[in-house]
Amino acid sequence: MGVEEIVNDKSLKGKSKVETLSQYLMDGSISIEQIILFAEKQKDPAKATCVEALEFATKVSPQIGTKAVLDFAAQSLASKAPRVKWESAKVIGNIAHLFPNDLNKSIDHLLTNTEHDGIVVRWSAAFALGEILKMKTKHNKLLLPAIEAICDKEEKKSIKKIYIAAIKKSK
Repeated sequence: MGVEEIVNDKSLKGKSKVETLSQYLMDGSISIEQIILFAEKQKDPAKATCVEALEFATKVSPQIGTKAVLDFAAQSLASKAPRVKWESAKVIGNIAHLFPNDLNKSIDHLLTNTEHDGIVVRWSAAFALGEILKMKTKHNKLLLPAIEAICDKEEKKSIKKIYIAAIKKSK
């Protein structure tokens, strides 16, 4: 079964589609390239399902995350759909450590998403930015003061907690 068949299978519920896609990704039945090529041409619900499958697969096996996955996720952070934004942020958080020198675009979009109205979008951006900050890379020179300022403005304790933990681990 291919990506399109899984996503369009009416007998599968949303979570089952994500689980099937991510399992196929991890066992090599479907390639990263197939998921990305399909997702890039889809409307938000189908794209979000693909990005969520990438998120699940990269959480379990971060090493399957390629530069193409990072670039696709970074680009997807600018989507209008909140689910695409938050799943993309989680993908970046899962694989950022593999690409410490290729995070500029991701960081820019993640910082933009810290001001989103949606709590889950802001939480996911905090997760990804926190993972990047903990890596202690050249990005921290600009990222640390930006995150400290965001943390001061953030009203949700659950999101603040992510930033505070990352700040402590980055020092």
